[in-house]
Amino acid sequence: MLEHSPVRGDGFRRPADRAHGATDGRFGATGQYDTAGETMTGPQRIGVLIIDDHPIVQSGYRMILEAAGDFEICGFASTEAEALQAVSRLHPDVAIVDLMLGEQSGLALIDELRRIRPELKILVVTAHDEQLFAHRALKAGALGFLTKREAAAQLVAAVRTVAAGDLALDSRLMRQILQSELRGRNSESAASPVDRLSDRELHVFRLIGEGLTTRQIAEALFISPRTVERFRENIKQKLGISNAVELVHTATVWVLQQGR
Repeated sequence: MLEHSPVRGDGFRRPADRAHGATDGRFGATGQYDTAGETMTGPQRIGVLIIDDHPIVQSGYRMILEAAGDFEICGFASTEAEALQAVSRLHPDVAIVDLMLGEQSGLALIDELRRIRPELKILVVTAHDEQLFAHRALKAGALGFLTKREAAAQLVAAVRTVAAGDLALDSRLMRQILQSELRGRNSESAASPVDRLSDRELHVFRLIGEGLTTRQIAEALFISPRTVERFRENIKQKLGISNAVELVHTATVWVLQQGR
């Protein structure tokens, strides 16, 4: 569910509105803005959009960031559609994105968010395998990657880092990504057979593991059942799986290991 604090006529609040009383949402990196010929200056807080399908997580992030004092939580989104709408209307500086939004893929969302707002800085915060997903998230356009196991202070530091346009990765994760890049994602030395899957194949693989049928996957991804079957065949080939039963079993075990 998309939440917001309506102070504008259009029902949305942009990051600078509460701080300065702006009515047209035009503001710059220095905190300056003009409304009807009037110019004001002042410190500008970092506008953050939180994209996660768990309300308790949304509330937790909000409490952590607002306590830090230099962030403005400008909205929440629980689905891809809500996130795209919010970015277009709220113009946040940073988006915190979970990679799993129900049946939707956060990786595909990152690319869409960057297309709509190229200057948007994206921090991925997820409960899922960092070694598998961090590299993919960065390639999609994210500037940072955290797991939900990290302390609150790590979240605050990471949001500040990506807002400044810098990478927010710890040295261990950076080393893993560099090693993966050197190996080559599609090489025989890949860390896991699942790592050989494309982002779209990985999304289909996850939905198979969550128990969705071919038709349900097609509806969730807005593609034809025939296209889903093609993805299934590609996945079986890359993972060395011989039949549909083994595919479902392998995908189910993988989803359970991911804690989903």
